[in-house]
Amino acid sequence: MNLPNKITISRICLIPLVIFFFLADFIPYGKLVAALIFGIAAITDNVDGRIARKRNLVTDLGKFLDPIADKVLVMSGLLLIVAHPIMGAGVTNAAPAVWPIWLGIICAVLILARELIISAFRQIAATKKLVMAADKSGKIKAFLQDITIFLYMIYAFLVSEFWASIAGTANTVLCIILIIFLVVTTILTITSGIGYIIKNKHVLKDAEPKKEEPVARYDMLIPDVLSEFVEEGVISLKLIEERFALNEERAEKILDDMAELEYISDEGEQREILISVEEYKDMFAKKD
Repeated sequence: MNLPNKITISRICLIPLVIFFFLADFIPYGKLVAALIFGIAAITDNVDGRIARKRNLVTDLGKFLDPIADKVLVMSGLLLIVAHPIMGAGVTNAAPAVWPIWLGIICAVLILARELIISAFRQIAATKKLVMAADKSGKIKAFLQDITIFLYMIYAFLVSEFWASIAGTANTVLCIILIIFLVVTTILTITSGIGYIIKNKHVLKDAEPKKEEPVARYDMLIPDVLSEFVEEGVISLKLIEERFALNEERAEKILDDMAELEYISDEGEQREILISVEEYKDMFAKKD
């Protein structure tokens, strides 16, 4: 296993630690520890990718694990700041870090929905073996998501440990700043997802059905029939039926086709062959 993959796996292993320390209210400064671990995990997202590209260590395992690690990290962080109630010192009612909570839930749902949709979109592209260009807005989106979640975790730490110092106006200002961060992040997340799909809309196009091979207009046995009779100079329905063991219907079609191609005369029980042996060889010998 190469270095980038080890870094990716380490990021996945850090996610349970983020969840544990954020939820462990009995551990002093646990939410600060969770925020720091989350920050480290987010930083490794850029590190493993750069190393893989710089050292040409891109692998299928890395392509599989890296997006999973990123999305699970973001999803875990969003659920923690939106769903877990935080109790400040001297406060009787606990509430999640995000305020207003209804807006936070909407933002979290939209962000998670976007990530799931893009993941499904990439799976479709993979089944069709299509290459999709990287999008810079996606990287900016990921950066803002990580920063927003990190700041909310720091805010959760301040509320749980230093509520008396930030209560009142300071808390209101912090909540407004943070919700603006979350809303802006959500908007960029949605717009980058829409832009990504539009940019790669060819992925959703159904493959055109394979065209059936055109049915041969003329009977494929004509060269063989001509080869049999060209030296004799004449041909008839009965002779074709006898020498090639064909039914009357097919023998008639061969005669009609050859007449249309002007290889034989149009009428008569015995029809004259209008091409010479040399002309026959020029037309058909090279195909043998």
